[in-house]
Amino acid sequence: MFRLVHVMLALAALGASVPAPAANNYPVILVHGFLGFGPDTFEHSGFNYWGGYGDIASHMQVYRGPRTVFAAVVGPVSSNWDRAADLYAQIKGGCVDYGAAHVAKHGLPGQQQKPAGKCWAADPKNNPNNYPLALYPAWDAQHPVHFIGHSQGGTTIRALVELLEHGSPDDEGGHELYKGGKVGWVRSVTTISAPHNGTTFADAVLNVTPVLQSPLAQWMNQLLKHRWAKWELSPDGAREFNAWARTSPHIYYYSVGTVATEAGAWCCNGTDRVIAPIQTTFHQYPRLDMIPAFKGMAGEWIVPSVLQNGLGGYTQQGLGRVRIDSDWFANDGVVNTVSMRAPAGHSVRDYDGKSIKGCWNFLGNQKGYDHFDILNWPNQGPSANPVYEQISDIIFGL
Repeated sequence: MFRLVHVMLALAALGASVPAPAANNYPVILVHGFLGFGPDTFEHSGFNYWGGYGDIASHMQVYRGPRTVFAAVVGPVSSNWDRAADLYAQIKGGCVDYGAAHVAKHGLPGQQQKPAGKCWAADPKNNPNNYPLALYPAWDAQHPVHFIGHSQGGTTIRALVELLEHGSPDDEGGHELYKGGKVGWVRSVTTISAPHNGTTFADAVLNVTPVLQSPLAQWMNQLLKHRWAKWELSPDGAREFNAWARTSPHIYYYSVGTVATEAGAWCCNGTDRVIAPIQTTFHQYPRLDMIPAFKGMAGEWIVPSVLQNGLGGYTQQGLGRVRIDSDWFANDGVVNTVSMRAPAGHSVRDYDGKSIKGCWNFLGNQKGYDHFDILNWPNQGPSANPVYEQISDIIFGL
């Protein structure tokens, strides 16, 4: 009897350790951020956007799999609308169409509504132009997908959701994307380090360039600021974007934050003391293990400047603009952590093991992970794979 009880307890423990079967096995589409690239861009070097010298897509494919996971490629320097159009064509098949009215109002000088050659084939047996194959031509309400976006990839997905469900209010020339009515095509959206409410990176960093007094430098500075706002990456541009890109009541939303700065201290807070030897408790400073390229911009001051605040000290209270206060100081080197939780004015809650549709389920901040640590780019610190494993467990359990 004693042995039987032990056997039963052992079997119960084994059963508890075995994951429940997946409730769905819909494909996952990974969407990269600003200046991002696809899996084949640096294929000879073996370096991936999603994974560095590893491969997050491959890891998700086999983790409690098999799963179908695609890494999409969209415009590296484009608006969320344009990137959404790229994403739609790449998944569903067909040629990219940025919309007639949209290009007329918001397009770059010389931008084409239908750029030549930017097409994907939905049917491999009918591909006379030898286009690359679409990722998932079956995509519709009966064959939905999960989206995971890093940085601007997160806001790009939100733009795509808005166009899928509501289309464009203007005449865009008849392309299927802009007709709306595509409810149920997206099962879940997960954003990682996304600038939902913008980032102060441009306001803080680009403000340094006017010290270069040439007309060309000043023109470039203003152009970059203007385009940054148009791409909804600034707090002011993000405010307009958030009023347009709604949180759908039909979709499960999740968000993950990253933070790689610490509040100032007289010693021993894990920050880079060469970058910030003098600190105040009010401001934020880059951790020693932050990717070096961003340390000089992440703290109270932009280094080596002592005249311009970095992300960890930048404030702004201009009339009619989004107010930037100390809540914005913590950051991951590129995006303010407070911006990653959810779009301002949209419903949000801390995830408690239960997922709610039409509301952002916040999975927490990954402390010590900078903007690219979370992608497993080469740097000090632990792997980010457990983050993607948690996301997988959640979305495939829906």
